[in-house]
Amino acid sequence: MKWLWKSRTISPPHADGIWGRIYDGLYRQTRQYRQKQKTLNDKIRQFRDGAEALPDAALVLSNDLTIQWGNKKAQRILGIRWPGDVGQRIDNLIRFPEFAKYIEAANFDQPCHIQSPINSDIMLELRLMQYGVDQVLFLARDISKIHRLEEMRRDFVANVSHELKTPLTVVRGYVEMVQSTEHALDPYWQKVFDTMETQVSRMDRLVEQLLVLSRVEIHMDEEEKHLVDMPKLLKALIDDAQWLNQDKGHTITHEIDPTLALEGLDNELKSACSNLISNAIGYTPAGGNIHISWVKDGNKAKFSVKDDGPGIRPEHVNRLTERFFRVDKSRSRDTGGSGLGLAIVKHVLNHHHAELAINSRWGQGSEFIIYFEPKCIRSLSVA
Repeated sequence: MKWLWKSRTISPPHADGIWGRIYDGLYRQTRQYRQKQKTLNDKIRQFRDGAEALPDAALVLSNDLTIQWGNKKAQRILGIRWPGDVGQRIDNLIRFPEFAKYIEAANFDQPCHIQSPINSDIMLELRLMQYGVDQVLFLARDISKIHRLEEMRRDFVANVSHELKTPLTVVRGYVEMVQSTEHALDPYWQKVFDTMETQVSRMDRLVEQLLVLSRVEIHMDEEEKHLVDMPKLLKALIDDAQWLNQDKGHTITHEIDPTLALEGLDNELKSACSNLISNAIGYTPAGGNIHISWVKDGNKAKFSVKDDGPGIRPEHVNRLTERFFRVDKSRSRDTGGSGLGLAIVKHVLNHHHAELAINSRWGQGSEFIIYFEPKCIRSLSVA
């Protein structure tokens, strides 16, 4: 009993017979326990060393989002101390409306962006992911440099596009003035000015799309959303499409639910839908078929534009929403495409809790679908 409860040595006293075997068994179990404890301590030390080496702030949370452990970077950029803040809920220490909404939505596929709670000059990207069975891993990454570069890029594009509008308008005006005096020009110069007018118009469309892209990027949630009469908006776009379709003679059909509306920004929704319709007209060969639909699909609203054009190769589908990406650059020159249309669509959808799906088979046509979440859907009364 003295050896078990009072002695600090693990070596048992000498004994013969049954007590000797009992001492040996206890001694072996004690050594095994200490070896396991040493192995566990080594693994914990390796985990902590690895976590401290991370470039990101890392916190281990329980499933109810209480803090269990954190590295030193978490203290430097989040102000969360370990072990002082153990047991606190993470949303009690990071008190930002954006983060509260992020936690409430419980959709952690996309990151959350906030300022650092202890330094407003630091912009953070937060991610949460399941860690083991009953824990959550919280990572905070400093994206201040990327954020500043992105702001500079947006400002540059917006400013340059704005400055280009005036000289383009002047050049276009003079070209149209010369074209209007057709009897004063021989056929050669008339053709030259027609080419100039075509290229100025193309550049004007490019600048206009850059301005639209800058607007939807910069004014992300600044405008107040309101009820958008989607059936009325889409019928106007279809009328415009019929006018644009005179040269190619496509068969354009449509299916529109007259009661289905959205809460959003009408100018952005118009831009997104218009881009998908104009792409179908531009890239579908003459005499093709285009079907436009606006219907309920389960609990979501679905806008789709389907054509029987050449389709898109699988390796290009995931890159379609990149700025200036064009599958066929020579064909884009013919159609006047800039490679910005789907980039605009992507940003508009981010504002409206929507997602873009692309179904396409090479040589068999394409279907571009926008799914709007139930929270955006509204109903219209039909007289």
